[in-house]
Amino acid sequence: MKRLLLPAVIAALMIAEVHAESFTISDIRVNGLQRVSAGSVFGAMPLNVGEEVDDGRLVEATRSLFRTGFFQDIQLGRDGDVLVVTVVERPSISSIEIEGNKAIETDELLKGLRQSGLSEGEIFQRATLEAVRNELQRQYVAQGRYSAEVKADVIAQPRNRVALKIDINEGTVAAIQHINVVGNTVFADDDLLALFELKTTNWLSFFKNDDKYAREKLSGDLERLRSYYLDRGYINMDISSTQVSITPDKKHVYITVNIDEGDRFTVRDVKLSGDLRVPREEIESLLLVKEGQVFSRKVMTTTSELITRRLGNEGYTFANVNGMPTPDQDNKTVDITFVVDPGKRAYVNRINFRGNTKTEDEVLRREMRQMEGGWASTYLIDQSKTRLERLGFFKEVNVETPAVAGTDDQIDVQYSVEEQASGSITASVGFAQNAGLILGGAVTQNNFLGTGNRVSVALNRSEYQTRYSFGFVDPYWTQDGVSLGYNAFYSTTNYDDLEVDVSSYAVDTLGAGVSIGYPISETARLNFGLNFQQDKIKTGLYTVDEIIAFMDEEGDSYTNFKASVGWSESTLNRGVLANRGHSQSLVLETTIPGSDLSFYKLDYRGQWFTPISEKHTLRFHTALGYGDSYGSTSDLPFYEHYYGGGFNSVRGFRDSTLGPRSTPSRITAANAVLFDGNGNPVADKYGRVTDPDQDPLPFGGNVLVQGGVEWLFPMPFVKDQRSLRTVAFWDVGAVYDTNCSGTQKNGVVGGRSKDPACSLDVGNLASSVGIGLTWITGLGPLSFSLAAPLKKPDDAETEIFQFSLGQTF
Repeated sequence: MKRLLLPAVIAALMIAEVHAESFTISDIRVNGLQRVSAGSVFGAMPLNVGEEVDDGRLVEATRSLFRTGFFQDIQLGRDGDVLVVTVVERPSISSIEIEGNKAIETDELLKGLRQSGLSEGEIFQRATLEAVRNELQRQYVAQGRYSAEVKADVIAQPRNRVALKIDINEGTVAAIQHINVVGNTVFADDDLLALFELKTTNWLSFFKNDDKYAREKLSGDLERLRSYYLDRGYINMDISSTQVSITPDKKHVYITVNIDEGDRFTVRDVKLSGDLRVPREEIESLLLVKEGQVFSRKVMTTTSELITRRLGNEGYTFANVNGMPTPDQDNKTVDITFVVDPGKRAYVNRINFRGNTKTEDEVLRREMRQMEGGWASTYLIDQSKTRLERLGFFKEVNVETPAVAGTDDQIDVQYSVEEQASGSITASVGFAQNAGLILGGAVTQNNFLGTGNRVSVALNRSEYQTRYSFGFVDPYWTQDGVSLGYNAFYSTTNYDDLEVDVSSYAVDTLGAGVSIGYPISETARLNFGLNFQQDKIKTGLYTVDEIIAFMDEEGDSYTNFKASVGWSESTLNRGVLANRGHSQSLVLETTIPGSDLSFYKLDYRGQWFTPISEKHTLRFHTALGYGDSYGSTSDLPFYEHYYGGGFNSVRGFRDSTLGPRSTPSRITAANAVLFDGNGNPVADKYGRVTDPDQDPLPFGGNVLVQGGVEWLFPMPFVKDQRSLRTVAFWDVGAVYDTNCSGTQKNGVVGGRSKDPACSLDVGNLASSVGIGLTWITGLGPLSFSLAAPLKKPDDAETEIFQFSLGQTF
């Protein structure tokens, strides 16, 4: 009323000059306009030329002009029959300057001011500025900053303009000194306070800020407290009052919550009503609520959701299932009736994709299990979403099912994706004194040109080594999901021109292969492969007895044909950085008739994710391998051995250093440094002697055992965790050789080597603990780890810090 009365009084005073008598307007003249157009004045004023006006109509015209907000002063005058309107425009805002804010960003503050009508170029109204100042003050109080002050100064400038300067003193957030729950008798204080997100000041508060009071957080804590009681049968629990008091210095907050627990209720009867649309026994199997149970709102709500999803699988997307509890206050029991309203069966009109700027629509559409024109199945829509996530091309996938306008039985399915890097690229340029210029590069793209095909190319070149490889996989060679892949590779090494030896042997390799994958279920596949490979062994200045013995028996050049058959299964929720589900694979690879060597390898890999809370997950993983020879071949070829240590193995140990070691390297007698008592070189039957300065080298073995546990947790202070994974891990593993030669390191016991790595002794497993980080970058997954060995086998080499580009762990 005051706001209406004041303009009326002002208007009455302003028209004092025209109060004499009514008159007919012959013309209207407007004085004082600067930025506002005359048309705006005429449009806002309910008076026209030719109309007869009196005091009442003039007052109403003045009010209408004031309501525009353009003017701070209006005077009406009369010049004969001409109505003269004299106005003083409100100033415009030339600039807005905000200082002192840290908790709320300047852009957010300017956005709020703009929404309230305060921005550069707008008409300035002091009442609006005061309202905004009070709103800012309220926001800081809601954050627990009770000592915050917001001052607003208006600085006049030429040409009827003003500059606004908002000075903010945010103060400090009041810390919670004490939280007290009053009235609880059933549950202990510690159990109830553990539900609160707000905490009293503790040693972690510096990082978590959980001792800073905020009204929104307290509301959430009270709702969790109420749910805690309702899920345990206390349906009459009531939060009677909440007091939040602050100390005079506005630095500490005391919170008191008064509750009335009431009595605990149990379930007496459970009923179904409504149009079920599916067999009753199927719905009854989804009832988590049972007679005699303690009443739980959570269990009741979950049951409603399960029934809703079951109806959704049959196309009743708009089904509504409500659990209706009817309490009996005298007997402390509850009857629950689930009322089912299936609605109409809905059909899918269109399936649309958004956000796939790089990936072709067809790549996404072929993962769909929900078809257009069919009834809308909640299960199939979700299954399609999961399959998109498993591709590994997208950081996030969301789905919406809006109803089609003008119909009551059709929906559209909208998949929104956010693409991420789906490959890796590495390049290297270097120079070594003995190897000369070293050039290298590798590109792996799991979504080549948006087609969903996987392509990998690697090139490495130096003066002593050349390597080329190419791989291609089409996951949808046929529409049924049969995959086709092929690869080719070539590498050659020449140590002849090097003055020092860098390895005891080298393998020149040329080969190619083809593979086919066949889906046998939604999550499992059979894989078949055939490879042709030519290998030629070359020894350098140094070599070891095991290699010499194998070459004497089998020669130094082999042509082999390898056939493989494998089974794989994956229920992982994402293709990259998964945190739900499991995956496992079993692969048998063996040479076939026509090969120079006869051997086989059997490998198993598996991982399982077990959620322990909303943001924390345990990952269990293992890798097992066994290889051996058959037929006329005496041992598994040494260049096919397993090795342990490093990423994807046991972190904290240098690559390949876990497992058996070779005998000491040997050199030619002419270069011998070991002599007998007469000063003669001690040479073996190969004309080589032991080099006492050369340590035994990692030689690998035919048995691999490794595994571990990881705790996945969110990285502190990072809002977007979708491209990051932080883990604390425990790794174990070892490599064994069941065919150790009698000349291997540590001598012979009973005709066999006494090296612990030559016997399947689980007590010889290496282990380590540490923390790791994987970050999906534009160049591919970048992984780091810091690890400390718990158990270090003899001769194993440790490496505390490790990193890798292009693989995840």
